[in-house]
Amino acid sequence: MSKAPAQSQRKKLLTYMARRPLVRSRDLREIGVSATAITRAVNDGDIIRIGRGVYQLAGADIEFNASLAEVGKRAPKAVICLTSALAFHGLTDQLPRKVWIAIGAKDWEPAISYPQTRTVRFREPYYSNGVEIYEIGGVPVKIYTVPKSIADAFRNPKLVDRSVAIESLKSALDTRKASPSELASAAEAYGAGKRMRPYLEALTSNG
Repeated sequence: MSKAPAQSQRKKLLTYMARRPLVRSRDLREIGVSATAITRAVNDGDIIRIGRGVYQLAGADIEFNASLAEVGKRAPKAVICLTSALAFHGLTDQLPRKVWIAIGAKDWEPAISYPQTRTVRFREPYYSNGVEIYEIGGVPVKIYTVPKSIADAFRNPKLVDRSVAIESLKSALDTRKASPSELASAAEAYGAGKRMRPYLEALTSNG
């Protein structure tokens, strides 16, 4: 195999990760980066494997990732949500100073001295549904899915700026992290249909 394809994949990988705190191997494969190219990038020190199938750009600020792992240790029932979930999924450039976590309506609020957290209470089905578990630094961390996180952002305009919600919706579509149908279904299921539908229709009007 010639070096050109490998160099092209390496460039594609680094460009993609430059704007995302964390990426999954499947995200990289979806943009045409092979498992071999990922392994080579790790071996060469360009990227760091911080968990099963989760990678970070070498030299990137690890504070955000470490904070999520620490929350996973100290509050295993809490779910990373809103701006923190959007940042984890690489849908916004904004890294919140506090980690946003969701707990159930009747749950005790976890006492976490570090990192700083911002707790919101979600009633059902907003709390239990749409949860994925990621291993970050060997710690299982609950995080809402891409469609759920975007729906939550639109449903809570007092907590997430509308510009961030729109940016995240556009990014999810551009990077194909969620399909229009998945986003529409989440919007209806999680109480964001009226707020989110106009933006989703505008962003998908040209196919």
